[in-house]
Amino acid sequence: MHRITTVAIVALAAAALSCPARAEVLIGVAGPMTGKLEWTGTQLKRGAEVAVADINTAGGVLGEPVRLITVDDFCDPKQAVAAAQKLVADGVVFVVGHYCSGASIPASEVYEAAGILQISPSSTNPMLTEQGRANVFRVCSRDDAQGFEAGNYLADHWSDKKIAILHDNTTYGKGLADETRKQLNKRGTTEAIFEAYAPGNDDYSAEIAALQAADIAVLYLGGYHTEAALMVRAARDRGYSVQLISGDDTATEAFGLIAGPAAEGTLFTFVPDPRRNAEAAKVVERFRAENFEPDSWTLHSYGAAQTWAQAVEKAGSLELQAVIASLRGNQFDTVLGRMDFDNKGDLTVQSWVWYVWKGGEYVPLE
Repeated sequence: MHRITTVAIVALAAAALSCPARAEVLIGVAGPMTGKLEWTGTQLKRGAEVAVADINTAGGVLGEPVRLITVDDFCDPKQAVAAAQKLVADGVVFVVGHYCSGASIPASEVYEAAGILQISPSSTNPMLTEQGRANVFRVCSRDDAQGFEAGNYLADHWSDKKIAILHDNTTYGKGLADETRKQLNKRGTTEAIFEAYAPGNDDYSAEIAALQAADIAVLYLGGYHTEAALMVRAARDRGYSVQLISGDDTATEAFGLIAGPAAEGTLFTFVPDPRRNAEAAKVVERFRAENFEPDSWTLHSYGAAQTWAQAVEKAGSLELQAVIASLRGNQFDTVLGRMDFDNKGDLTVQSWVWYVWKGGEYVPLE
């Protein structure tokens, strides 16, 4: 009996060696998982996690399961390069990310050199795709289109008032401020103030006091929601009713939590809210059932992974050039709606919508 058992064990071990473990397809998600933008990083991570779970439930990609690796880039260019290098070393074939334009752009060079596809859910600076890297795509619109909308809105509604444009000197913030200023000036209106502020401070009362002393009626902010929230709160604390207008990073519950009641009336541009898409209804319901509101860029992260999986299936291959050709040559039905890409990796349809903070949430401006 002992001899039979031993032989059986040896046979089982040999069979195991001849049948290696099922292969996995590794992909990454990169964003600010800690720091002032941790809230947003969590949204990107959750979107990618749920997308991977759904992809695997449907059979994976090309019959293989997908595993997600998360890296933290702190929304910092140098850290983004380090995060990208880690994903390369881990063997990923695709990255959902990064969140910040200032992180996506330097990371894209790393991915290009390694032959890895990058689809950003949220990096809006035009330079990301203007570099001409064939491996780079995004499922959001660009800041030249966003700044065009903002500049026109300012000119249409406040050309007779003093306008200030402040930015945080980041790739995203200054880029958006520059595009807004460009269109505002084209419309024949010159801003009273165009200045940088230091991001990461806990108090912006001095900056707000200077705007009030200059009789600024409208503040356009090129930067992130944390500073925007602190500035509008400082203004309301002074009884200063300056109109705050900003960009797409303001589309997060975190802005309302930091600003509190001062958030009321803040205007900003954001892409059409995918939570309102019929195609996203079941996915949104899943998030909410887990007590997670998929606001901001959550569904864009999901959509980036969803688009990649569909492109791979249509290509019949994980090979980079085949997937790139698939992305450029097909349309994709996603939680973000139907989408397709131009030769730069941008969406063929650029769309920005005006929103207002009202009653503790952001809603489309009527």
